[in-house]
Amino acid sequence: MATNVRHRGVNIRQLEDGEQLLKVCRAGDIGIIKDEQGWWIKFVGENGSVDCYGQPYPSYNEALWTAKAAAEYGV
Repeated sequence: MATNVRHRGVNIRQLEDGEQLLKVCRAGDIGIIKDEQGWWIKFVGENGSVDCYGQPYPSYNEALWTAKAAAEYGV
C-alpha cells in the first residue's frame, strides 16, 4: 500500500513495488516511484496525464524534498 505524505494540500504518495501510478494517484498528486535507476517523481494531471522530471534522484529523501518543494509551488 502506498505511503502518503500531505504537504501544502498536495498528496505525495510513495508507491510500493508493483503498484500502478494511476491506480494510486489522482489529479494533483505527486507519485514517488523507485526502480533500478533511482527514485522518480511523477506528477499526475487531469485525465490521467503524467509528467516527470527527466532524471531519477539517488535517494528517497532527495525525491521527497523535491516533491515537497514542487508542492510549495502548487503543482
